[in-house]
Amino acid sequence: MTYRAPVADIAFALKHGAGFMQALADGLHPELGESDVDAVLEEAGRFATDVIAPLNRLGDQHGTLFKNGTVTMPPGWREAYRAWAEAGWNGLAAPAEWGGQGLPHAINAACNEMWNSAAMAFGLGPMLTMSAIEALAEHGSEPLKAAYLPKLVSGEWMGTMVLTEPQAGSDVGALRTKAEPTGDGSYRLTGQKSFITYGEHDLTDNIIHFVLARLPDAPPGNRGISLFLVPKFLLNADGTPGARNDVRAASIEHKLGIHASPTCTMLFGDRDGAVGYLVGEENRGLACMFTMMNQARLGVGLQGVAIAERATQQALAYARERRQGRAAAAREEGPSPIIAHPDVRRMLLTMRGLTVAARSICFATAVAIDRSELLPDEASRKVAHERASLLTPVAKAFSTDIGIEVASLGIQVHGGMGFIEETGAAQHLRDARIAAIYEGTNGIQAIDLATRKLPQSSGATVHAYLGELRDTVSGVITANDPAFGATGARLAEAVESLERATHWMLGELDSRPQSVLASATPYLRLFAHAAGGCMLADAALAAMRTGDGTADADGRIALARFFANHIAVLASGLERTVVEGAASVTEGDAALA
Repeated sequence: MTYRAPVADIAFALKHGAGFMQALADGLHPELGESDVDAVLEEAGRFATDVIAPLNRLGDQHGTLFKNGTVTMPPGWREAYRAWAEAGWNGLAAPAEWGGQGLPHAINAACNEMWNSAAMAFGLGPMLTMSAIEALAEHGSEPLKAAYLPKLVSGEWMGTMVLTEPQAGSDVGALRTKAEPTGDGSYRLTGQKSFITYGEHDLTDNIIHFVLARLPDAPPGNRGISLFLVPKFLLNADGTPGARNDVRAASIEHKLGIHASPTCTMLFGDRDGAVGYLVGEENRGLACMFTMMNQARLGVGLQGVAIAERATQQALAYARERRQGRAAAAREEGPSPIIAHPDVRRMLLTMRGLTVAARSICFATAVAIDRSELLPDEASRKVAHERASLLTPVAKAFSTDIGIEVASLGIQVHGGMGFIEETGAAQHLRDARIAAIYEGTNGIQAIDLATRKLPQSSGATVHAYLGELRDTVSGVITANDPAFGATGARLAEAVESLERATHWMLGELDSRPQSVLASATPYLRLFAHAAGGCMLADAALAAMRTGDGTADADGRIALARFFANHIAVLASGLERTVVEGAASVTEGDAALA
């Protein structure tokens, strides 16, 4: 079964679940109307369904060919990418002054989900290019922006994020790549980088690497890192690609999944040194790179949603067609479709609920990013920025975790056929597995949430968000619709658990930081369960208000009720793990002996 973009579901989640309609009402996007949003998403869904999705299985089977330092992409990929770029999708949210369309990040996020559902290996390269555009536009010098942004925005050239080194891994401060100033404003870089996504390919005529390196007199650790722009081909005076720079791919990795995304070991400066140009200030490279990484972290979270959506679509289609056993409530003789069996229904509802909750969290993060840039006064922009900062690690970690879980459940729904490559269910799990690792492992995201994002404004940011979750619970209870069942009560318990756990985390941060680190991952999951459950309830209430159709409202209420009864109820156990379980981690040496 191939993928079909769920445009209506995505549009509803964006407009109502994530608050984009409120942004329109607030006048933050005066050039846009609701019909414009629908038109963009419809066209993106068509392109994802008709052009990109058919490449997914071919890319998985064919992979990328590496020979003599060059990478050849699978058949059809170059043509699809060029059609995608020529249609303007790469510059959807890019600044208009550099050739972009300047549309909201939230709309771009919705489209990114569709590109990655259609083929995650396809969506990876553009995601990094979009992140590179953000970093260069914010931190680059005017000459650098003029030389490189128009081609990056148009998609004629692609960008990469070059951080990791073999000895450093996630510890970026341990990198050894060197940058020597030449006196003419450029630098010469030497070093080796590993796991560089789209480090080499034949989709574009130039590849622009954004590389972290150290200057000769740089202080140790994170404080001594600078960011450099290193093109594959140096530019001629007229801005066209000229001589080959001293940078090359030494090899590509043979990976569990995303086979059509070339992951390269890159060598800089084999001969005279790779020519690079400083982005931002010397020794301030991490601040510049975090602009790129935060954009990418939301993009990776959307990859988790994307794989979960595709796995759910396939599992639902299979469960409706596959007949096995006679369901207890069946009225007809003979085998029933397996969707009629309660345990299969439970798995499918879990897949759907987790997917929609993660989608809502990611879209809400994107809406907050837009608000942080567009609100009229500085104080409001600061509040929105802190909201986006609070949600970003949750969006990245929870969404990629559930991408793995949902893909695994999809295999279970298929039974033995799920373990067979021909069905395609196994590819979803193989592709999804990397997303919890790259752009900051999910453990790092949890630590970021616990140690950096909860203390924002002395805890006021997270407490304001908790207040909004309580408002949602009140809305469910006030609606007094029997179809909600115990949804209000279960969500109230989840929010109360989150509030108590948050109070504990903030209280322990200064006195017992090790306990906070030990509890960070279950805390993030608790946060996502409470927030995701409330977002599903918000969407159900919005469907009731907007009158989008009885079946639509009924379906959203039913999904919110399932999530509350089967997923949000786990919050109390997670609270206990957070508050009472840290010592069993920090003092558990005997168990690991």
